[in-house]
Amino acid sequence: MRSFDYERELSRLMVPEVVSALSAIHAFRARQELRMELRPVELESLREIARIQSTGASNSLENVRTSSARLRELVRMRVEPKNRDEREIAGYRAVLDLIHESHEHIDVTPNVILQLYRDLYRYDGASFGGRWKDTDNVIAETGPDGALVTRFVPMSALETPDAVESLCSSYADAIDDGRYDVLLASALFTFDFVSIHPFNDGNGRMSRLLMLLTLYRAGYDVGRYISIEHEIERTKETYYEALAASSIGWREGENDYLPYVTYYLGVVLACYRDLDGRMAALSQGSFEEGVRVFFASRLEPASKREIADALPTISSRSLDRVLARLQATGELEKVGAARATRYRWVR
Repeated sequence: MRSFDYERELSRLMVPEVVSALSAIHAFRARQELRMELRPVELESLREIARIQSTGASNSLENVRTSSARLRELVRMRVEPKNRDEREIAGYRAVLDLIHESHEHIDVTPNVILQLYRDLYRYDGASFGGRWKDTDNVIAETGPDGALVTRFVPMSALETPDAVESLCSSYADAIDDGRYDVLLASALFTFDFVSIHPFNDGNGRMSRLLMLLTLYRAGYDVGRYISIEHEIERTKETYYEALAASSIGWREGENDYLPYVTYYLGVVLACYRDLDGRMAALSQGSFEEGVRVFFASRLEPASKREIADALPTISSRSLDRVLARLQATGELEKVGAARATRYRWVR
């Protein structure tokens, strides 16, 4: 059976690009901890937006979707799920809320993982909810001719319980040891978890929920305010490339974790940068200046919804007026039309 030696693997990860990313994340976290107590109302709005984006993005990565309006109502628990996709979305929201509210009390153990998996399917009634997989599975992708091609063969169903037990034990030892940043232990854990692929379904969603759990327990709670799952969906091609690169030789214990760890830290850093920009925008004296700050850290065009999410205290009507003024001054340019409308910073 594949064993896990995190002491050895963590020491190999202390390369310049990893150390640099960790230093940048620490700097952003320290700065934001000083700001958190200053704007509680705005932070609560950011939390709600992140919950909606996280629930939608993580499920969308697995082709589980509903409309934007229904997604918001499901996350706010104002409607009942009406089909299988919506039942799975509601289950994700339930586990996400539990992690947000009680992560300090949720230990990373096999029994807890099974309980979270059971809750992921609490609205679906799936027979496999709360159980390890009972059949072997593979990770496949669609080839150029449309046929499914096996990309990776995870642990067998027989090996899975012992593999998860070993994984949780190695992760706990790495946390208790304290020599290496817990961010790195979280990265290794989530990668090995999805590589074991311990369930009949929902492995990707569970890996992202466990990513949040391990981050929050380590004191990195940026995902409460900026959706980590949304950032993963936005960069999904790179996400899958990193998973594929780090999975080569995994069953033999000869894989290189660095591609996935580099991607993982890049996602966390991007979310901290995003939060830093939003906090800076919220601290401005006017909505107009807040929009300027929002675009100062953004290269690509943004939709009105993205701008509103970054500035949760501005009303839709006020935002329309600000966007119109900035277009009139030539600072902002509108591209596209109707639902495809985006705004691009010109100067």
